[in-house]
Amino acid sequence: MHPWYWQNWQGLPYLTCSLLADWSHGFFTQHFWSRSPETELTQVLHTHASGYRLKQVHGNKVLTPAEISTQLQQAQQDTDNNSTWASADGLMSEQPLQALWVASADCTPVLIADTKTGNVAAVHAGWRGTAAKIVPQAIHKLLVGGSKLADLRIAMGPAIAGEVYQVSKKTAVEVGASILHHEDEEAMITALQGFPEPPVLSDEKPGHVRLDVRRVNYLQMEMMGISGEQIAIAPYCTYQTPEHFFSYRRDNLKKVQWSGIVSHEVNLKSS
Repeated sequence: MHPWYWQNWQGLPYLTCSLLADWSHGFFTQHFWSRSPETELTQVLHTHASGYRLKQVHGNKVLTPAEISTQLQQAQQDTDNNSTWASADGLMSEQPLQALWVASADCTPVLIADTKTGNVAAVHAGWRGTAAKIVPQAIHKLLVGGSKLADLRIAMGPAIAGEVYQVSKKTAVEVGASILHHEDEEAMITALQGFPEPPVLSDEKPGHVRLDVRRVNYLQMEMMGISGEQIAIAPYCTYQTPEHFFSYRRDNLKKVQWSGIVSHEVNLKSS
């Protein structure tokens, strides 16, 4: 199990993971939520980095900063589209000192780093994005960019825990279809509950179960050939930790917490 550590910036706490110790990164608490990720929060991580964020849409698209520029330029040519941010749920760096940010409010923030290239990715994985395999999509994009599976390190930040995340069986089946196949809904639910550390738990409400989205993402990565030693899961539930994290399921308010990571140069002699 990889240790997690609390850091402090001007009296405000944020969380880091030992697995990503070589990268400036942080899973920020709700106390930072009104600060700009592109400017203020990026400065917390690295004073010379450029910050990037997205308009998150619960999909599985992953963009690079160059692709963001292209999308925004195209949007400017469309008089009906005055978007400030590109629409996607994942970011991948192309060069050093790019700070990538995702927002979450029960969904899973996933930070990925490559020990050999120094490249990073940041992913917003809600249940819809997880059903659409956004984390494998981000990993595939890193592989196309020259990464190797064995060199990746992945940290999943604070998110709503399966023990308290009640969803319909239909939702659980949609997410579960990303890791196994069953035509029958009940057979799918039973199969998911039969996994070691099952991603689906029973619920007292008819037609509902409890869903562990982070566990499904873990299983997706495991099926790609990524080992458990390469993955860390934060020991915090947004719903059950109100002193640190905002939870949309708990509070039903439009607030978020930000998670970010900065790419860097790699000294090839030491790698």
